[in-house]
Amino acid sequence: MAHDLVEFDTQKAHSARMYDYYLGGKDNFAADREAASTVMEVFPETAQAARANREFVHRAARFAARNGIRQFLDIGTGIPTEPNLHNAVQAVDPRCRVVYVDNDPLVLAHARALMFGSAEGRTDFVPADIRDPHVILESETLREVLDLSQPVALNLAAILHFVTDEEGAYDIVRTYMDAFAPGSHLAVTHGSSDLNPEVFEKIVGVYARAGMTVALRDKAAVTRFFDGLDLVEPGVVPMHRWRPNPDFYIPEERLAWADTAFGVWCGVGVKP
Repeated sequence: MAHDLVEFDTQKAHSARMYDYYLGGKDNFAADREAASTVMEVFPETAQAARANREFVHRAARFAARNGIRQFLDIGTGIPTEPNLHNAVQAVDPRCRVVYVDNDPLVLAHARALMFGSAEGRTDFVPADIRDPHVILESETLREVLDLSQPVALNLAAILHFVTDEEGAYDIVRTYMDAFAPGSHLAVTHGSSDLNPEVFEKIVGVYARAGMTVALRDKAAVTRFFDGLDLVEPGVVPMHRWRPNPDFYIPEERLAWADTAFGVWCGVGVKP
């Protein structure tokens, strides 16, 4: 059974609009700002972590594009903030094609208005929930933009911790990857239960009070999402340690601090 889109209710916080607030955006409401501000009181590095997450997404996407991937599926897109994933990959090759997916109607409204890519490539949007892989994979829009007989790079940034084991998180990821051709990439960022447990448990509580379930996972549990794939070096690591570049440089003496402060695992796998 397909999940409905999230009801557009400005009185209830939504993770995409909270994330927009973390990044300094203006597409959020009082309920989002209240919940996000509470998170930021508990976790002062929230804005830095959100930026680090975006930087990883761009590095992983560019890595895939440089490896010859020309098709990208980004689920849990969030409210557009320049540069978007298609900007990153179409800078490598303007022919890259991107499908964005989110379940928040506000994201849909902005995606239609803002996600214009290069003339040679294409970007489009599917309103759906990550928990409905068959709805997404069989959507007319996705099939028009992406050729599933060719490799696809799947981006699941800061979304899998909103999908519990009981909801079949691992099976959901496997369903997507099973639908893709060999050579496809999977990029994941995921809130940790073991890098900064005391603070992150408080964050879980803030989201719970706002009506959202967060399922933190430790390194071993995050690594399970890559079962059957070839992990790209350096494997599952704190997100700022994955193939860092000058765009988001953290001095050596601050790396251990950032591991705990950001508290997010990441990795990239390739389907053999």
